[in-house]
Amino acid sequence: MRYIFTILLLLSLKSAFSFDVIDDVAAAVKSGDAKNVAKFFSTTVELSVNDQEDIYSAAQATFILKDFFAKHAPIGTKIVHKVVSNPNYKFGVILLTTSDAKYRISFDLKMNASKFILTQMRIEENKE
Repeated sequence: MRYIFTILLLLSLKSAFSFDVIDDVAAAVKSGDAKNVAKFFSTTVELSVNDQEDIYSAAQATFILKDFFAKHAPIGTKIVHKVVSNPNYKFGVILLTTSDAKYRISFDLKMNASKFILTQMRIEENKE
C-alpha cells in the first residue's frame, strides 16, 4: 500500500513541476521560426500584428508570423504573465526583444482533444 501511495505522490509532483505550454510557446517565439510557433495553432487563429487584426487559417497566420520575424529578428523573450488556474484555458504575456524594438505578445491557449491549442495572439509594440 505504501508503495502505491509513494508512486502516486511522485507522479503528482512530476505533473506539478512539468514543463508548461506557455514556456513552450515562449521558446518557439524566441527561436524566430514561425513553423515552431504554428505547431500550437488551432485550425483558425485570431491574429493581431501591430493593429492589423483578423481571423486567419493556421497557414495564413504562419505566413504573417514568418513575415513579422523576417522584419523583426528575435533576440530574447521574457514571460511576464501567466494565467494557468483553469485546467482548460491558459493565457500568457511575453516581452519580445527584437533587433529594432520591443514587443508585447499576448496569447490564449484552449484545451482541445487533450492538448492546448493557440486560438488568439496579439503582437504590439511595447509602450513602456
